Amino acid sequence: MPKVSVIVPNYNHALYLEQRIQSILNQTYQDFELIYLDDASTDHSNEVFSQFLNNSRIRAIYNETNSGSPFKQWNKGIKQANGEYIWIAESDDAADPRFLETLVTLLDTHPAAGVAYCQSRQIDSTNQLKGTMHWWTDDLSPIRWRQDFYNSGKEECQNYLLIKNTIPNASAALTRTHLFEQIGYANESMFLCGDWHTWVQLLLQTDIAFTAEELNYYRIHTQSVRAKADRSMLYLKERMQILSFLNERLELPEEAVEIVKNKLIRDWLILIFAIRKCLNFKEDTSFYQLFKTIDPLVEPRLVKQFNNLFSKKLVRHAKEWVQHSTNYITGLNNS
Repeated sequence: MPKVSVIVPNYNHALYLEQRIQSILNQTYQDFELIYLDDASTDHSNEVFSQFLNNSRIRAIYNETNSGSPFKQWNKGIKQANGEYIWIAESDDAADPRFLETLVTLLDTHPAAGVAYCQSRQIDSTNQLKGTMHWWTDDLSPIRWRQDFYNSGKEECQNYLLIKNTIPNASAALTRTHLFEQIGYANESMFLCGDWHTWVQLLLQTDIAFTAEELNYYRIHTQSVRAKADRSMLYLKERMQILSFLNERLELPEEAVEIVKNKLIRDWLILIFAIRKCLNFKEDTSFYQLFKTIDPLVEPRLVKQFNNLFSKKLVRHAKEWVQHSTNYITGLNNS
């Protein structure tokens, strides 16, 4: 039986797929199987992948129709896995040859850890390096993710994963296979935050190990999940689900909860005024009412975040929006 099962879920990533597969096959650690899952791609992904089918360690599963969820593909691959460890190697990313060698050693060395991950470098669609992902966690700590650490999973959730997805790319992580069955697998009802929700579920059961070595190449491009999330109301709602999920299971630090609530309101306002640049009463009312279930005092929080955005000139034509905002809050509250 292989030590590691590498799951490669793909949808329309023909442009990056050969590099992705080669970066797996070129690992210094070779005790793995590779399971390729194509979710009814409409590009030439499967033609690109066909060159690897003569490798006895590779299996392919092709969907006739698109599943509608990347996390359904995760679960399908995990249920087919024979390895002790799982690596979800997203099809548009790449890896340093020492990725598996390093993370397998981390999990072998720390039997109480169920998740190990590394620092990521960010690349664009043309493979140009755009720095590391330190920018993503520097607001939480400018030091922590620049050195190796080991932590209780529950503490990691309470202090960091509550606030944001500090494992921003699944390709950077290695997990113990049996834990997925224990948590009931990834949440297939989520589209943008299913990975974040999965880390939370796993870390309520186990510990986490991190290496500051930059062994993962996280590709950001216009069709990436992160690019879509930044423009999505769905992303805000799924973040709220994670807050509620953790709040039901842990005693959360009040200061951290306040940070999350303020970030949600702030990002909602930015979505309305800076990205969408229009009001969508049905969509915004739905978010408002959902938020009110976790924060009955949403109105003063909303007004405060309006004022913060206006004072920092993050919203154009602030004066024109002041009356709109007052009327809007009143309307939402009465809906």
